[in-house]
Amino acid sequence: MQNKKVEDSSSQALGLTIYDLPDPLAAVQEDAKRTWGGRWRMILVLLVCAAPVIASYLTFYVIRPQTLSHFGELIQPVQAIPDITAQSLDGKPVKLTDLKGQWLIVSVSSAACDALCQSNLLLQRQIRATLGREADRTEWVWLVNDNAEVSPLLQAAMTDAVVLRVPADQLGQWLTPQTGHLQNEHLYLVDPHGNWMMRFPPRLQMDQASDLKRDWSRLLRASVSWDKAGR
Repeated sequence: MQNKKVEDSSSQALGLTIYDLPDPLAAVQEDAKRTWGGRWRMILVLLVCAAPVIASYLTFYVIRPQTLSHFGELIQPVQAIPDITAQSLDGKPVKLTDLKGQWLIVSVSSAACDALCQSNLLLQRQIRATLGREADRTEWVWLVNDNAEVSPLLQAAMTDAVVLRVPADQLGQWLTPQTGHLQNEHLYLVDPHGNWMMRFPPRLQMDQASDLKRDWSRLLRASVSWDKAGR
């Protein structure tokens, strides 16, 4: 009888031990659920962290090229300001490279300054004046390509501008017009490093001044971290 009780107790203990073991299939399924759950959480965390980077790439490569069109024609590659000697109207020599350090809006014409020349000079002055506090980072430049006399009346109107005489042949090797147009028909934009980098459409009208200013303002904002007022 005692032996029977011992056997029953052993069988009962063994049965409980077997019953308590986990089901292998259920354990595998539970592990799989935990693994997938962890992976999804990791993926969500990565997406949240990467969202700013993804947004910046979309903005730069997809959205920006479609929305930020420019009015002027970009010059590629840029053309460095030549190391030539110009003259002020009173005959003093001035290195053209001395103009580096400011954004320059440039026009070119003879000293006689016909109606187109006067229109360009007026555009240059008015656009610069509307730049507000950014005007200190800019200059408007009139390059005279002959040796004729500039009228005293015009000189008086140009006191805020940089006026220099530059030989036409040397100037023509730097600032070139669109095919089929003349050099004096354009306005040219030069960056503070002395690189001619944008040419505006020929024979601009006053109602196009806002388009030119938009391009120039964008460049001023983009360069604010490295370009400071003055030379």
